[in-house]
Amino acid sequence: MNRLTLLMLPVFVLQQGTLQQGTAQGTAVPTNVEALQARIEAVPETHPRLMADAATFQALRESLGKSTSTRDVLAQAVIRRADLLSDIAPITRRLEGRRLLRESRRCLERLLNLSMAYQLTGETKYVERGRQEMLAVAALSDWNPSHFLDVAEMTLAMAIGYDWMFDALDQTSRDTIREAIKHKGVSLPFETKHNKWVTASNNWGQVCHCGLTAGALAIFEDEPELAAKTVFNAIQNVPRSMKAFAPKGSYPEGPGYWAYGTGFNVVLLATLDSVLGSDFGLSEAQGFDQTGQYPSLMTGPSGDAFNYADGGASRGPEPTLYWFAQRYGRSDWLLGEDARLRAEIDRFKPNDAGAGGNRLLPLALLWINGSENELQEADIKMPLNWQSESSTPVAVHRSSWTDPNATFVGLKAGSPSAPHGQMDIGSFVLDADGVRWAIDLGAEGYHGIESRGMNLWSAAQESDRWTIFRQSNSGHNTLVIDGKLQIAKGHAEIVEFSVDPKSPHTVADLSAVYKGQADSVRRSVTLLPSREVRIEDSLTGLAPGSHVRWGMITRAEVGAGADATLRLQQQAQRLTLTIAEPLGATWTTVNTEKPRHEWDSANPGTTMVAFEVVAPEDGKLRLVVVATPGSCDQ
Repeated sequence: MNRLTLLMLPVFVLQQGTLQQGTAQGTAVPTNVEALQARIEAVPETHPRLMADAATFQALRESLGKSTSTRDVLAQAVIRRADLLSDIAPITRRLEGRRLLRESRRCLERLLNLSMAYQLTGETKYVERGRQEMLAVAALSDWNPSHFLDVAEMTLAMAIGYDWMFDALDQTSRDTIREAIKHKGVSLPFETKHNKWVTASNNWGQVCHCGLTAGALAIFEDEPELAAKTVFNAIQNVPRSMKAFAPKGSYPEGPGYWAYGTGFNVVLLATLDSVLGSDFGLSEAQGFDQTGQYPSLMTGPSGDAFNYADGGASRGPEPTLYWFAQRYGRSDWLLGEDARLRAEIDRFKPNDAGAGGNRLLPLALLWINGSENELQEADIKMPLNWQSESSTPVAVHRSSWTDPNATFVGLKAGSPSAPHGQMDIGSFVLDADGVRWAIDLGAEGYHGIESRGMNLWSAAQESDRWTIFRQSNSGHNTLVIDGKLQIAKGHAEIVEFSVDPKSPHTVADLSAVYKGQADSVRRSVTLLPSREVRIEDSLTGLAPGSHVRWGMITRAEVGAGADATLRLQQQAQRLTLTIAEPLGATWTTVNTEKPRHEWDSANPGTTMVAFEVVAPEDGKLRLVVVATPGSCDQ
């Protein structure tokens, strides 16, 4: 690479000297493109090499078929899915609004299963079907670079198919696929305007750098300069996104986007490790060595996640958790993971083949150890009580990791204007007796809102985003004062957090998100020794006569109550809600099933239980609700 080429690189590629010494892996970190290109050119030009080489696949094949372990079950599932793809036509360039992402995800799921099935069996029928898919993708006019996630996932799919099937592909197909990876994927940020994602600080940085790095390293023997620029770009810029894990491994965009961003982040690190022998210190990002516990911390005994921000509560298996457990020696991070993986395999139907569901699942075969152990409470090092201490403060408390009747409560602070933020500040979820009682409705569908010309992505106070029921505080388990929205730019902090086993609790100061509506708003949640949960709100500076509504959305059947006491019934379990303060407050219900506006989705099977209180002359209110699980001692 000559000096002119280096000077023409985009400004987002940082250049500083030649080599920076010292990662945990004991290798030098290239700090300019020339040094990295020299390193790449020293790598053997063999395939496969992305995340696994021929020896890795051989060892995997030899380890299978000797047990009924989850790894063996998964291997058979991958082969079955690959077989079902034989009669399914390759994807086409079918946009959904501004996105090709659904097709990109289908392509990734298909090529991962086909490529893995080929490596497991050696049968070339999987290569032939993969070749058809890749040539169809290569023939598309483009991979929709205006929404670059589409390009990233498509490039990753093509890179894995090209690399893992390389030895069985004919030369003409190799050339066609390689040129598509280059021109429709890897070269775009250097040759076009489609490079705003390069310095992204959210999941876009993780996903896009992953896809393009895999593409570049799949074809590096033919494009060494392009590979060096692409990898260098990733090394310099992915740390911007990985700041999200600081300081303790949480994720500001919630568990759903953790699965997305972190999943591709791991694939990036595994790819760098496998090809170049180092992740160049990326895995040393603050909090990354703790984030393997985040999904478990955010999952209640019901099996549902604490789905703050734009995400659903259901939790499937996370293949990259096997990478984390292996990398950091933490088997407890896999709590319940084998069961989730087997359950997903059992739910699989032939019509699901090639649809894009849990597309990274075959990668678990590279990291799963094949042994299964029943974890006891003493084996679990994860805390019962935890707070994120991050830019999106969340805290959780649970009574046990292994008791099926355990109580779990999570509380969220932060700001509506955070990435994928909602007006869920002060909202909580609650599990007891194996049931999720207090739920979060999750995200509104993006395409349905965007197709109306509404601005879903502005966090301004008057944004269309806050007219959506699921995004506003009216649609969450928090407070509404005089029917008003929370303050979008406000930020609430957790100001007190206790792990005292007699009274673990969290206090969040919500005042900033109710500015102009009250002087001070604080919410606390306490897990009592009885496994009951106490939720307390203290408000001052209310205008006399203000109406404050307390609400909790549930899927439970709402039974009869006596004024301040309400009984909920669900799955043969019960939960009693008692308004301890103020005296005289009584329960009512709010219909959350029916859409508020034509753009809102229905929320079938849900109800909000609520009560409303009028502020007295001194502007002070104290609201206390106690949730008593049916299994608790009186």
